[in-house]
Amino acid sequence: MTGLRFERKGDGDYYKLILHIGDCYVPVSDDIVEVLTQHTSATADRFLSVLLEKVGYSSYLKEQIQSELARGGNTSAQISALQQSLATPA
Repeated sequence: MTGLRFERKGDGDYYKLILHIGDCYVPVSDDIVEVLTQHTSATADRFLSVLLEKVGYSSYLKEQIQSELARGGNTSAQISALQQSLATPA
């Protein structure tokens, strides 16, 4: 599967949110989920900046996220979909 997407996990799981980056994934800690959720109404550029800062904690992850966004085309639409998935209650 290509593109970026969030997957919500159950309350019994240690990580309640997973960011899928193409065929790979990164668990997202609760404190980072909280920060990202606070930016769901931000511009796509601002949300991407926060996402890269908080989830892309290594240069490799930042490159993977940016590469997957480029591969999927229409970056704004992809970011908007991520924001909407966070804004929608589980």
